[in-house]
Amino acid sequence: MPIASVNPCTGLPLQSFTPLHPELLHHKLTLASRAFQSWRATPVAQRLRPLASAASLLERDAESLARTMTLEMGKPLAASIAEVRKCAVACRYYVDHAERLLADEPHPCGDDRCFVRHQPLGPILAVMPWNFPFWQVFRFLAPALAAGNVGLLKHASNVPQCAVAIEDLLTQAGLPEGVFQTLLVPAEQVEPILADPRVAAATVTGSVQAGRAVAALAGKYLKKTVLELGGSDPFVVLPSARIDEAVRVAVEARIINNGQSCIAAKRFIVAEPVYDAFLTGFVERMRALRVGDPMDPATRIGPLATEAVVEELQRQVSQSIHAGARCLIGGRRLDPPGFFFEPTVLDRIPEGCPAFDRELFGPVGCLFAARDLDHAIELANATRFGLGASVWTENPQEAEALVDRIEAGMVFVNRMVVSDPRLPFGGIKESGYGRELAALGLREFVNAKTVVVRRGESAIAGVAR
Repeated sequence: MPIASVNPCTGLPLQSFTPLHPELLHHKLTLASRAFQSWRATPVAQRLRPLASAASLLERDAESLARTMTLEMGKPLAASIAEVRKCAVACRYYVDHAERLLADEPHPCGDDRCFVRHQPLGPILAVMPWNFPFWQVFRFLAPALAAGNVGLLKHASNVPQCAVAIEDLLTQAGLPEGVFQTLLVPAEQVEPILADPRVAAATVTGSVQAGRAVAALAGKYLKKTVLELGGSDPFVVLPSARIDEAVRVAVEARIINNGQSCIAAKRFIVAEPVYDAFLTGFVERMRALRVGDPMDPATRIGPLATEAVVEELQRQVSQSIHAGARCLIGGRRLDPPGFFFEPTVLDRIPEGCPAFDRELFGPVGCLFAARDLDHAIELANATRFGLGASVWTENPQEAEALVDRIEAGMVFVNRMVVSDPRLPFGGIKESGYGRELAALGLREFVNAKTVVVRRGESAIAGVAR
């Protein structure tokens, strides 16, 4: 079956690709293995040159690459352009810092000379999603390639043009053959790829189901993994918060990427004394959002990525309303063509329905009234996920309690949750494990090799001086 992309704005097919034949896949794995042997021996400074060139190409071609992204998965064009440019920022971060972060790390151990050397693992399989089809690939590839690994991209099947464009760009940037390859294969090919002894590890960004499947395979074959999975991120607002600012940011945090982001704020937990004011402002701003063609600069919310995504969101919203949730605006899919869903606000949400604690992928805000600080934290933690949290208060003691007690990999105080190359990114619980970006992300796919050299050994006196 061909791998095809569909324009979510129209529902019409765009382009299809023939999946890799097993013999060609075997050839690509062989090429990756051979490329790794030379790439790992390449000095770090030299490995960074193609990343610097890639950053320049990303900046130069931002609009054309963004149009491909918008056509395939539907985010507003301005957001796509910003995403491409963010990829350039990630590349430049590692160009500027990777050599220092990968340097031998001395450790005190008596009279001996002791240090940790960070060495690459090999070809890394990256199973990537459609919602940020450039950014989520580059936040893997920039640190992985800088560290001396090589990349094998199994992208989401609905964004094949983005996958091909990324490999083409890296080739233009001067990356040696085999150091990064796109594998146009269906999901069932992930297991034989991961089982192949030439593949050292895997990283997955996607659903909990996808993460569990790959983690189980990685356990079977003893391969290192990093999992960045779903989120039902809380957005906590306490009475001391600047409510107008919190409302404004709340809407932005909910609709990023048409609401299809693992770190989008999804559950708005608001203290009772300010609940009505927050609710009024939130509903007004959500109602004012323009839904339409993502190529139109006036559009704030484009279509959801696929027919399956919009159908699942409709099912979750309908089930929640049937269970007793109050729908203040929206609540339904817009008529075809395209995969559009109305901006929606739910409150009075009963425990046990999808809107209470699950991930709703689309422009649906779920509001909860909290009696006090402790109740707000209880609601924030009442989910199987633990990715990010945004908390709003002007009280330092409240801020400290929220930071300390919320179960999440990231907490942003009076800010929306974002990814930043300078900061580690990742979650806990069913949001996954491991970290991307910053120094921690750079070192996820390395062998932290301990080296001890007895002082005075003349034959190895030059080691790690």
